[in-house]
Amino acid sequence: MSRVARFLTRTAGNPDKAERFGIGDFLAYGYLVLGVLIILVPVFWTFLSSIKPERAVDSFDTRLMPYSQITAEVEGEGIKTVWHYMAEDGTVTDVFKAGPTRSMTEVAPLDDPQAVIEVERTRLEPAEEIRVATENYLDPLLKRNGQENFTFDIYLFNSVFVTVVATAITLIINAMAAFALAKYRFIGRLTFTILIVATLLIPSSIILVSLFFVVWSFGIFGSLWGVIIPAAATPTGVFLLRQYMLTIPDELLEAARMDAASEWRIFWRIVLPLSLPALSVLAILSVIWRWNDFLWPLIVLISDPTKHTIQLGLTQFAGEFDTNFHYILAMTVVSLIPITLVFVWLQRFITTGIATTGLK
Repeated sequence: MSRVARFLTRTAGNPDKAERFGIGDFLAYGYLVLGVLIILVPVFWTFLSSIKPERAVDSFDTRLMPYSQITAEVEGEGIKTVWHYMAEDGTVTDVFKAGPTRSMTEVAPLDDPQAVIEVERTRLEPAEEIRVATENYLDPLLKRNGQENFTFDIYLFNSVFVTVVATAITLIINAMAAFALAKYRFIGRLTFTILIVATLLIPSSIILVSLFFVVWSFGIFGSLWGVIIPAAATPTGVFLLRQYMLTIPDELLEAARMDAASEWRIFWRIVLPLSLPALSVLAILSVIWRWNDFLWPLIVLISDPTKHTIQLGLTQFAGEFDTNFHYILAMTVVSLIPITLVFVWLQRFITTGIATTGLK
């Protein structure tokens, strides 16, 4: 704990021990706290909403805790929702509604269902308790309560397959293109670089029709490869890796060529290991892009539900007349887990520094 406290109280004057805070320290810590809140608060709110009962989610209950209205078995009446009725003398009675809800409502005590009385609706408060709605997670995962069509295992496999394969292809293709643009001297190198970066100005929605005809012509429409291949090369990845590979000294590559190393061996054994921090950044971006992609998989895989990814599978909870928001929130939280694990695993490579040249 002492190491954590010393780390959290470091100042700009002496980073190894706590001293008097200056204006720069307050601004730095304030910026960090604000950034953490902006990132974590929406995720935390989504998680808390995912454990709320269906009625609380449908009524847009903004309270943090998962409050659920209490129900009770009433003899001769079945299961009823419990309300607290506060009389004029201050006594509180547990009742259930026995009549229509107006300014004056008919209610009956739980212990005497036949003693129906009229009370003011403003004197009724819902009887609530804190309850974690585990059914939001268990119903889709275990195919209960009418959720038999939500095949989570198939959706998970498809999403993992698309994400892993697409990320691997993206890293290899982008790294080879960046290596050529960074370390080879040829006519038009700068022109090709500008053209690749310029494609970032084109919105992806504009080329959807062209991509559709390409995928259809190659016969991969309706398959997972139709989702993977069109987005294999990304201008962002080429630009990021090229800028990083420019920092690798050319002398290192010339020394390898003098030792009779082939270009492929130089690329595979020297350039890629030295570019690991940049590759890790691109891998995280690619995983996020592929895992959260919705529009393009919807176009390619709409005809075959067995090929749907998790993002497409969530649309099963949104019908024409009814939407199960509690299931959508719960499965959204589940879909965040793989992304979080990937970031935790790769962040240690990112911290090695983007500006490392690779020379010992």
